[in-house]
Amino acid sequence: MFSLKKTGTILCALTIGLSGVLAGCGSSSKDQSASAGSTSQPAASTASSGPVQIDFWYALGGVRGKTIEDMVKKFNETHKDIIVKPAYQGAYQENHSKVLASVAAGNNPDVTMVEIASIAAFADAKVLEDLTPYSQGDEKKYIPGLMKNSYWNDKLYAVPFNRSTPLLYINRDMLKEAGLDSNGPKTWDELVSFSQKLSKKEGDKITRYGFSTPVDIWFYEALVFQGGGNILSENGKELTINNEAGKAPLELWSKMVKEGIMKNPPGENYNAWDVAEQDFLNQKVGMIFTSTGSLTELKKNAKFDMGAAFLPANKTFGTPTGGANLVMLAKSTDAEKKAAWEFMKWMTDTEQTVPWSIASGYMPVTTEAIDSAEMKAFYEKEPNFKVAVDQLQYGYPRPMAPGYKELQDVIQKELQRAMLGQATVDEAMQAATEKGSKLLKK
Repeated sequence: MFSLKKTGTILCALTIGLSGVLAGCGSSSKDQSASAGSTSQPAASTASSGPVQIDFWYALGGVRGKTIEDMVKKFNETHKDIIVKPAYQGAYQENHSKVLASVAAGNNPDVTMVEIASIAAFADAKVLEDLTPYSQGDEKKYIPGLMKNSYWNDKLYAVPFNRSTPLLYINRDMLKEAGLDSNGPKTWDELVSFSQKLSKKEGDKITRYGFSTPVDIWFYEALVFQGGGNILSENGKELTINNEAGKAPLELWSKMVKEGIMKNPPGENYNAWDVAEQDFLNQKVGMIFTSTGSLTELKKNAKFDMGAAFLPANKTFGTPTGGANLVMLAKSTDAEKKAAWEFMKWMTDTEQTVPWSIASGYMPVTTEAIDSAEMKAFYEKEPNFKVAVDQLQYGYPRPMAPGYKELQDVIQKELQRAMLGQATVDEAMQAATEKGSKLLKK
C-alpha cells in the first residue's frame, strides 16, 4: 500500500510539471476507499440501491469523439447496473493535466485515456490502479505488440484502445505522373529521390514539395529505431540519442529542407500535423508522415488516389506504436473500479474494436479481431487500413520512464531548434542529452 500523503506530493510535482498550475492537493472522501497498489482480489460489491455511476474522460474530438459517445450509449443500454458518463476533455496533453488536477482535488474520473508514453509517469505517481486482479488473464486477448506500453514494474496498468502507428501517406496519382513506383519509397534514399522528382518550382518559389512531416518526437523515434538506435538506455536512466542513430533523422530532414524538397510545417504540436495533412489534401506535397488515426478522414477528403505505406527504412524498417490506452484511476471506490473494469473490457472486446477500427482508422486491438471475417473483408476492400497492422512486425514500444512525459518535450524543442537553424545537429543533441539527464535522475 502506498502512502496517500506521499502520493499527494508526487501528484503536485507532476501536475506542476505539466501545466504550471495546481488548484490544490487536498485529500478527498475517495481517499478512504483508495486501494492503489493492492494485488488482492477486488472486493465484492457493496449493497447498492441503484446502478453504479462512473465517469469516463476521453481525448478524441470530432467524428471519433462522436463514435466514442455512441459506444458509451450502447454500453449503458446493455448494462443496467452501470451508468457511464462520458466527457471530452481536450487532446491528450490537456486531458492529462485535467486528470492529474482532478485526482489532487478529489473529483477524478474512474476511467480515462492516457497517451501510451505517459503510462509510466501516471503509474509511478500512483495515479493508476493495478489491473492485474481485475483482468484475470483477459489481457491475453490483446495483440502482443500493443501491450508493451501497458505494464510498469511488472504490473498491468492499461489496456489498448485507440492504437496507431505512423504511416507514409502517398498521392499515387502524383507518383504515377512523375514516373515513380506508386507504392511509394521503400528506403531513405528513395524518399529523397522521390521527393526530388515530385517537388516543383516556379522561378525561386517552391510550388510543391515532395515530402512533409511535422518535426514531432513520434516520427523522430521511428527514424532512430530505423537506424538501429534507441531513445533511452535499457534501464531507462539515460538518454541515448547523442550518437549516429540519434543524429541521422535530423541530418536527413535538414538536408531535404535545405534542398527545397521537404516542407517543415509551421506550428507547434498538433497544429503542424494539421498543416501537413491539409497541404497533402491540397496536393501541395506528395507524401507525408501522419498517424493511422487520420486514415479515415484523409481517405474521405482526398480528391486523388491515396495510398498508405510503411515508413521508409534506413538500416531496417521501424516504427513506434502510438495512440492511447484505457486506464482505471486508483482513487475510485471498489464499486466504481469493478464497474470501470467491466466498461474497459467491453470497450476493447472484439465486438467493439472491429467497428471502432473501421470507423476511425485506428488498429483493432484483439488478435481475434484481426482474424475476424468482418475485418478480413474490410482489409480486402480497403488495403490501406491493413498497412499499420502489417507494419507492427517492425514495431517498438514508446520509451517507458516516469520522466519521459517531460523529456519528450525537451527533445522535441531541440529538434525544432536544429530544423530552424538555431542550433547545429550536434549542439541540439548535446543540449537534449544534458537536459534529459537531469530529468531522468529526478
